[in-house]
Amino acid sequence: MHRDRYRCFAELAARHVEGRDFRITVLRRGSGVAIVAPHAGRIERGTSEVACAIAGDDFDLYLFEGCLPALNFETLHLTSRHFDEAQALSLIGDSERVVAVHGVADTGERALIGGRDRVLACAIADQLHLRGVRAHTTGHRYPGLDPLNLCNRGRSGAGVQLELSDRLRGGRSEPDVIAAVRAALMDAP
Repeated sequence: MHRDRYRCFAELAARHVEGRDFRITVLRRGSGVAIVAPHAGRIERGTSEVACAIAGDDFDLYLFEGCLPALNFETLHLTSRHFDEAQALSLIGDSERVVAVHGVADTGERALIGGRDRVLACAIADQLHLRGVRAHTTGHRYPGLDPLNLCNRGRSGAGVQLELSDRLRGGRSEPDVIAAVRAALMDAP
């Protein structure tokens, strides 16, 4: 189990330089839906690209991207419960729905879906299954149910945590994952 080097964003920011060690991107489109990748760039490979593609030109986007030459995960990873960067919380606080895109070290080709928004989580899983991508909404190690989890800090208090295996990020099924999440969001009431 990985242990974060820092307990909160302020501790991380006191030791690292924005623009050199990490980069923050915030795109507000007034959609009420925030797509966030708090472990993007070199922290969890491929999550920047997946989050950007899910957001497209429709949804709000937040990226925290590691830019260190090495050891980004070990150095810059803040667990979702402790991820309290102000711009992220501001964007999410203005959003009714939140989908957090993560990478999980998994040799299979599957999505582990958690979070307190069970309706959206199941809708995403259904869309993934329709496209031949394995998805699990229960029985995995990333339930994402903590109210302090970044995905659950939007206006509704319930979001989705989408953990994508290594082979889904940048692999042949990545376009199916993006299409599935977008379809579920577009169909959401």
